[in-house]
Amino acid sequence: MLKDKLSFDELAEGLSEETGEEALNEISELSKQGYQLLKENLTERGRELFDKILSLDKFNNYALVGMGDCFRKERNFREAVTYYQRCLSSHPGNNYALFGLADCYKAMNQFNRAIDIWEEYLLHDDKNITVLTRIADAYRKVRNFKRSFELYQKVLSMEENNSYAIIGLGHLYYDFKEYKDALHYWQRMLEVNRGHVDIRVLTSLGNCHRKLKTFDDGVPFFQKALKLQPNNFYALFGLADCYRGLNQQEKSLIYWNRILDLDRKNKVILTRAGDAYRCMGDLENAEEYYKKALNIEFDTYAILGLAMINKKKGHYQDALTSLKDLISNDPRNYRLYLEAADCYEGMKDPEEAIEILAHFLETGIRNNKVIDRIMTLKEKIQS
Repeated sequence: MLKDKLSFDELAEGLSEETGEEALNEISELSKQGYQLLKENLTERGRELFDKILSLDKFNNYALVGMGDCFRKERNFREAVTYYQRCLSSHPGNNYALFGLADCYKAMNQFNRAIDIWEEYLLHDDKNITVLTRIADAYRKVRNFKRSFELYQKVLSMEENNSYAIIGLGHLYYDFKEYKDALHYWQRMLEVNRGHVDIRVLTSLGNCHRKLKTFDDGVPFFQKALKLQPNNFYALFGLADCYRGLNQQEKSLIYWNRILDLDRKNKVILTRAGDAYRCMGDLENAEEYYKKALNIEFDTYAILGLAMINKKKGHYQDALTSLKDLISNDPRNYRLYLEAADCYEGMKDPEEAIEILAHFLETGIRNNKVIDRIMTLKEKIQS
């Protein structure tokens, strides 16, 4: 922590002029005890001591920052902010107050305010790697690629294998859907930490391959992650989704069901498992899983899954009823129109199939699959 750098000589210098010499030793001792309690996470007792200091010297910068740090550790960020601001009002430019204040704004997802504070901090100390990585993270959160990239690279120019900067660059490229570049940095992280593999790096590498649809390459990373943590949700989900992408539904089901063993009311996973059963032709189990999802709350994909089961069974009207309800809620989802067109085709009514597809084009969205389907249907009618 930055706080470790604060000496008690600095503390003495930070006392207000109103503080008598007699109180100096008492404040110094209280400060040492308060900071030790803070390090031991005994924040409530630490606050009592810092409060005593403030009763002797209400402008004491160390006590004000100490109180802020205690509240910050307790995740009471709003209270922490008041103490950091009190410190800065009497001691402008106090690095420790600036750092704590920015950290609070970041924790409250007020990234632009955090950035302003950290940029002010950099005016006093532009070589602090901790601050540079944190401000780069904040710029990433507000989707300022250029500034975030610059700051991460500045860290790497100072410390070539800084893991926070490498990981940050991986996240930055991933957030901007540049998955190949993200892979480069995640792979570099593996090389840096050869003796210690971080499960988050493994799942991030796997997720890049999922996004790139190189599912075969993603599988080993999720498998390695599961060896480290057999019940890790992200590894289980990633592996199941890779097998889904490879159309190996039986394997995907193993991992969907392992997630459900841990969380039986996860409706997203219930619908994914339902999809797997449906693709395998096990309509009974598929229907059961979709209904379990709907018993939790409304789910578009569960309704769609049931509609596709009805379509497969030849219950076209039931399927159409569900699909039309979904279209009214999500009129820009082209897949729903294609499924509805299938139902009309099954009912030997290609004109209605063309009409419902035409409704999609009326939304102003151009979709080649829909256009090609209309052309195919028109050709069938003419032949």
